[in-house]
Amino acid sequence: MIPAQSTLDRLAAVVGEANAIRDPARMDAYMREWRQIWVGRSPLVLRPSCTQDVSRILAIASETRTAIVPQSGNTGLCGGQIATDEGSEVVLSLDRMSRILDVDPADNTITVEAGAILKSVQEAADAVDRLFPLSLASEGSCRIGGNLSTNAGGLNVIAYGNARDLCLGLEVVLADGRVWNGLRRLRKDNTGYDLRDLFIGAEGTLGIITAAVLKLFPRPRSRETAFIAVTSPQAAVDLLSLMKDRSGNRIVGFELIAAIALDFAVRHASVRRPLDAAPWYVLAELADPVPGAMTEILENGMARGLVSDAALAQSEGQRTEFWAARELISDSQKPEGGSIKHDVSVPVSKVPAFLATADAAVERLMPGARFVSFGHLGDGNIHYNISQPVGMDRETFLASWNEVNDVVFDVVARFEGSISAEHGIGRLKAFRMPAIKSAVELDLMRQMKTTLDPLNILNPGRVLAL
Repeated sequence: MIPAQSTLDRLAAVVGEANAIRDPARMDAYMREWRQIWVGRSPLVLRPSCTQDVSRILAIASETRTAIVPQSGNTGLCGGQIATDEGSEVVLSLDRMSRILDVDPADNTITVEAGAILKSVQEAADAVDRLFPLSLASEGSCRIGGNLSTNAGGLNVIAYGNARDLCLGLEVVLADGRVWNGLRRLRKDNTGYDLRDLFIGAEGTLGIITAAVLKLFPRPRSRETAFIAVTSPQAAVDLLSLMKDRSGNRIVGFELIAAIALDFAVRHASVRRPLDAAPWYVLAELADPVPGAMTEILENGMARGLVSDAALAQSEGQRTEFWAARELISDSQKPEGGSIKHDVSVPVSKVPAFLATADAAVERLMPGARFVSFGHLGDGNIHYNISQPVGMDRETFLASWNEVNDVVFDVVARFEGSISAEHGIGRLKAFRMPAIKSAVELDLMRQMKTTLDPLNILNPGRVLAL
């Protein structure tokens, strides 16, 4: 139901007319995501400046049963942050709440508002000789609230964990406007239920995160980065095992890249090819290793037949080029036509079998499909993307999205994996929850939702299709 004009006026009064956007042209950036897959309508976009504003907004929303869609950087890939096209949901953007509230290098913590851009948090940590290790391709525009709400992963999960593992405390505004201040810096706190973890990964369906205390780490003094040609995904898994044996927790990145993924980046993103053509590549990085550790590992890998060629970064500039080849893969798929994307995870040891089985299953469904597989092999998270067959019409290809998903997700289930490793559920996969969660899990999730948001005003239809 579209909110009454009186309700919209009350909501706008909280933030002031300058920060209450009603003009469709000004709203446009909040109504669509970068792939143009999700496009919505809203009667109002609110841009609060503080937690108290958010609290007042949700109190009014609760009183009037107005649906609220939280949005931070609008970089999500599952539609959770975009209003529906019904025009009944009010968008609440946290883009003005971007302050770095406190940096404590002695405690190794940083406290930030939810609208803080990830890159700004990284830079604030760097300024006090610390590291905030969450790193994503969208780090120049994504914001901490969205990172936590989707439990973002990224490039360094193998060493530091997901966003959940990097968070010590939260401030959250509940559906009725009450504020839970859990901005604690404690590493140990066993005083009852861990409410923090309830809101991380909930995609704004249980409460709106407005601030967070995040962990910092010592900044690495040296890195060894290698772009490596391997014979197969199994060789990459075996190389990962070798690297763990020889360097332990020094591994901070271990990315698998299919040949076609690198080809696309070279063709469309002005990336220089680090190595001659090979069927698969690995981009691996060690932090503060024993000098020469990477060279010794690569020589051992070659002796075992796992590595066919390798390039070791000789400068920070070359290291940056190696990572650009990985990070520009997604953008470089666009000129190749339609792409059906999957953010899946399976146990690391099962990645090779998953890839072979999924490729064969999709090929049977769609001969000529191109498999642009890449991602975080170190934690079993593969971005299993499928580009349209050469010569196929883009719209015809994309019309098979759900059918292709069905095939891929069936293989994921067979390998005891997850259909969402780091991008969340949003609107894209909410209808699939009954197929991937047990009746007990779904019942518990629905009870949590009903308890914390009894009127179903927080991001309705996302995660759980009630």
